[in-house]
Amino acid sequence: MPRFHCPAPLATGAELDLPPGAARHVQVLRLQPGDGITLFHGGQGAGDPGGEFHATVLKMGRSDVRVLVGAHHAIEREAPRAVHLLAGITANERMDWLVEKATELGVASITPLVAERSVLKLKGERADRKIAHWQAVAVAACEQCGRNRVPVVHPAIDLAGWLRTPGQGMTSSDGHAAQGTPQRLLLSLRPGTVPLREATGGEGAQQRPVLFLSGPEGGLSTAEEDLALQHGFAPVTLGPRVLRAETAPLAALAALTL
Repeated sequence: MPRFHCPAPLATGAELDLPPGAARHVQVLRLQPGDGITLFHGGQGAGDPGGEFHATVLKMGRSDVRVLVGAHHAIEREAPRAVHLLAGITANERMDWLVEKATELGVASITPLVAERSVLKLKGERADRKIAHWQAVAVAACEQCGRNRVPVVHPAIDLAGWLRTPGQGMTSSDGHAAQGTPQRLLLSLRPGTVPLREATGGEGAQQRPVLFLSGPEGGLSTAEEDLALQHGFAPVTLGPRVLRAETAPLAALAALTL
């Protein structure tokens, strides 16, 4: 059954018009009155009951679609461990791919990092448009993979600015900060790193949130890594091979959330 994100308040028995994006998708699929769809709020904003709702198409207009919200199903498909990703911004469409796949793998939130070696530098209106675009990529990935919680894509920021930010960009889709003190991990090629699985083992490890920091193409600079280490990040490795900037955080997410 097709799934659509609907940030409007959802309640059984309510009639509502789908948001424009979802309405266009319903029309592209050529759904008709009486056809069933699944709606989820996504945890973005107040009044989210969680889970998902069955809904029935009532009317297909030229540019609008009206639905009747049906039964609520308290289904959540979140990862057992919250992983917040602080990822160096990569070039071209690689960041889109990273956001999409990280969402599928269960990331709790994403903060695009404007690193010294980032090819793409964002500021002002261009940054706002990019963040909105990446948030839409995360929404589409949730529609596809079955998640009912859309990870927040936070504003782009450099590492020093992030370290000065209260809460440090780890708010999840329900608007709450990470529960407990997150374990801070830095993907690094410097000597003295330990394997990721070794660093995250131990009693209660599955419940403790993780903050994972990785760089753009070329990695973080020495100064950025030193700054991260000074603020409690532990250097970890994913193995003997050097992974691309968009691959490495996904490998870490898979190891931590699956």
